[in-house]
Amino acid sequence: IEELCEATKEGYEAYIFFVIQMKGVRYFTPNMETQPTFGEALKRAKEQGVHVLAYDCKVGKDSIEIGKEVPVLLEDENLKKIADPLVEWYRENKRELPWREQISAYRVWVSEIMLQQTRVEAVKPYFQRFMEELPDIEALARCPEEKLLKLWEGLGYYNRVRNMQKAAQEVMEKYGGQLPRNYELLRELKGIGNYTAGAIASIAYEIAVPAVDGNVLRVISRVTENGGDIRKQSVKRQIEEELREVIPREKPGDFNQALMELGAVICVPNGQAKCQLCPIREFCQAHAHGREMDYPKKAAKKPRAVQKKTILVIQDDRSVAIRRRPSRGLLAGLYELPNLDGWLAQEEILEYLRELELEPLRILPIGEAKHVFSHVEWWMRGYQVRVASVEQPL
Repeated sequence: IEELCEATKEGYEAYIFFVIQMKGVRYFTPNMETQPTFGEALKRAKEQGVHVLAYDCKVGKDSIEIGKEVPVLLEDENLKKIADPLVEWYRENKRELPWREQISAYRVWVSEIMLQQTRVEAVKPYFQRFMEELPDIEALARCPEEKLLKLWEGLGYYNRVRNMQKAAQEVMEKYGGQLPRNYELLRELKGIGNYTAGAIASIAYEIAVPAVDGNVLRVISRVTENGGDIRKQSVKRQIEEELREVIPREKPGDFNQALMELGAVICVPNGQAKCQLCPIREFCQAHAHGREMDYPKKAAKKPRAVQKKTILVIQDDRSVAIRRRPSRGLLAGLYELPNLDGWLAQEEILEYLRELELEPLRILPIGEAKHVFSHVEWWMRGYQVRVASVEQPL
C-alpha cells in the first residue's frame, strides 16, 4: 500500500482491488479492532489518491467471475449503521408533500430549486401553480420571461428561475427534453450544483449519489462530531465523500430524503434537537456526549453591507411611475419604483426630477423602511412626489 502511495506522487494512477467472495454484501470495511494498521494504511492511501475498490464475485470450479461493485467504507464506523433505521423511519413518517407525488426528474428539479432559501410551507402553493402552468421541460423552456417571473413572484432570488429556463432550453437542445440520467451531466446544467444533481439523480433515477444540503450537513456533523466549518466547501466535500461510501445502492433516493427529513423535523437548526424521536440517536456521537447543540460548527458571517436609498413614489392623476432594473445584478430585470443612492434632501430630489423633465407639484416624506437581502441591507426613505404628468420615460 505504501508503494502505491509513492506511485501516485510520481503521477501514476494506483488501485487497490478487493474481490469479496460473497453475494449481497452491503459494504466492505477493514476491521479496525483486529487489523488497525491495515485499516489506517488504507485510509492514508485513499487520502493520497489511491483508488480503493471492492467487488463481489461468483466462484466457479475453474474461474472467478467479478460481479457488482461493493461500497468501500473507510470513515466513521457509525455512518455505516444509519441507513436501515433511517430509511425505515422515513418510509413510515415522511410528510406528504406535493413533489413527492408522481415523482419525476422535472418535478424533483423544480421543487429543489424552489426550496433553496425558502420554507417548505411557503413553497407548496408555488409548486402546484408552477406545475399547472408549466407541466414539463418544454413548457418551461418556451415560457415568456414576464410570465415566468410572475409565476416565481414572491419566492425571491429570481436568478434561480432564470437559470432553470436556460437549463431547460439546453435540455431541449441536447437531451430531447429529458433531464439526463447521469450525475455529472446534470451538474453541467445551468443552476444545478452537487446537491440538486444528487437529489435528481437519486430520487428520480435511483443513482447512488449523495445530496448534501444544510439539513444533511447538520445531521452528519452531529452523528460524526465533525468540527469542521460547514460553510467551507472542503468540509462539504468531505461529508459528500463519507456519504458516498455508505449510501445504499438499492434505495438511494429514500436515504437522501430521509437525511433531509430528519434535519427538517427532528435534528432541527433552531432550538433543541428532538433526540428522543430520532431513529439513529444510538449512532450519534454528539448525542452520546451530550453535545448536540455544539454542532454543526459555523464561522461567523461577515456583516451585511448597508446601502442607503431614497425611494420615489412619482404619480400624476392616473399613473404611478415604475422602471425596470438592469438585466444583470441584484433583482435583475425586475420592475421597481424610481430610487436614488443615499438619503437625499428634498432639493436634491427636485433637481433629479427636473433632469427627467418632470414638473413637480408637491413632495412629501412618507416614512422609512428596511429590506434585508442575503448580503446587503437597504435602508430606505420614501417620498411621495406629485407631478403634472409621468409620461416622460424614467
